[in-house]
Amino acid sequence: MSATPHDLPDYDRIRVLWPDHLGLARGKYLPIRYADRGSYHCMSLFALGYDREMIPAPGTRMMEGLPDLKATFDLDEVRSGWEPNTGVAVADIWFRGEPVEMSSRHALRRAVEAWEELGYTPKVGIELEAYILQRSDDGQSWVPWETPGGYVYGTGTAVDPIGLLDEIMREAEDANLPVESINSEYDIPQFELTLHYDDALRAVDDAFLFKVLAREVAHRHGLLLTFLGKPLGDRGGSGLHVNVSFNDANGHNVLNDETDEHGLSKLAHRCIAGMIAHHEGMTALMAPTVNAYKRLRPGQLSGYWTNWGYDHRGTTVRISPERGASTRLEHRMADGAANIYTATAVVLQSALLGVTNDLPLPPAETKDCLESTDATRHCPDSLILALQALEEDTELVDAVGRDLVEHFVVIKRAEWERYASAVTDWELREYLPFH
Repeated sequence: MSATPHDLPDYDRIRVLWPDHLGLARGKYLPIRYADRGSYHCMSLFALGYDREMIPAPGTRMMEGLPDLKATFDLDEVRSGWEPNTGVAVADIWFRGEPVEMSSRHALRRAVEAWEELGYTPKVGIELEAYILQRSDDGQSWVPWETPGGYVYGTGTAVDPIGLLDEIMREAEDANLPVESINSEYDIPQFELTLHYDDALRAVDDAFLFKVLAREVAHRHGLLLTFLGKPLGDRGGSGLHVNVSFNDANGHNVLNDETDEHGLSKLAHRCIAGMIAHHEGMTALMAPTVNAYKRLRPGQLSGYWTNWGYDHRGTTVRISPERGASTRLEHRMADGAANIYTATAVVLQSALLGVTNDLPLPPAETKDCLESTDATRHCPDSLILALQALEEDTELVDAVGRDLVEHFVVIKRAEWERYASAVTDWELREYLPFH
């Protein structure tokens, strides 16, 4: 039996959140007495870019009166939040009874259902990387957080002088968001935040909420925790790694095969092959900002090359050394500005295309991180080129959802045009003294 608002423990309100086209957490607070009614939002927020200007992209109904969509959630799925007396729920969004075409959560659900039709349950684990920034002395900009003595794989006050990551871990535990590990990363002040794997939709819901929680805990201390791919030009980028595996009806991980030389099943081979085949087409949806392409470069451990390898961090698809129930495929292209639902859907759908098309597995990467065995294929080098590659990969577009992709491309082309028209500080420093 479903819960009623009166059954929910100690909550005065429910914070209803859902992912938009930019990966932002849209939502409302609902008093507990109204929690079972869902909430309404203007459909045309899907016309918004980061600059808050509206683009009449497909599906936004911007020129049709800016009607409402409805966000609904299961009261049984409400979890403890990180604000006093507040439960949290992740909602699905609907327009006149049908799934919103641009909904990334619906896109992920379709990907999961496609795998379930083959008899497999997708499992997902999300790894996030983030920098922590503080206000500059004049308060006009964000600068790296001061962590004297910081180093990679650090813990304690040397890398976290105020216990910020401790607080994030405690809040996440209270909100039933399963943090698996947190540690400092190679660059300072960068951190890796890993969540435990689960069924795909649950795991991505967890990661979606965790990002909101982590940023808000940092805000309490006047800090900015950013998942942007390349927030600091003199330091490495931050990735979002999507780890996937598949269980059969008996709960066995079907990527594992003890009879294979490397412990990988034929299904695993075909999944990897699908990710490799659609590498260029996947890029825009996994690296959806102009900034992302400052990270996607050779030698950046970022999923630039069209390759895969055994325990090789210079590849896009890394095969962890763990086998048995822990066998998984780690896709390393995305960064934290990506919509986690879309990025995961793209990984699952590309893998599925490898299975359904019985694609052959190319050789594993054996070279270093600066070049690839096959140095002719890599990510498109800018957002605009990635958008073109996405449109050309019609098989992937149809798998992810043509309506979602067509809307995405229009919004992102407008974003590119804003960037291309902007005069940057770099241009003025480089050219102004001489011309």
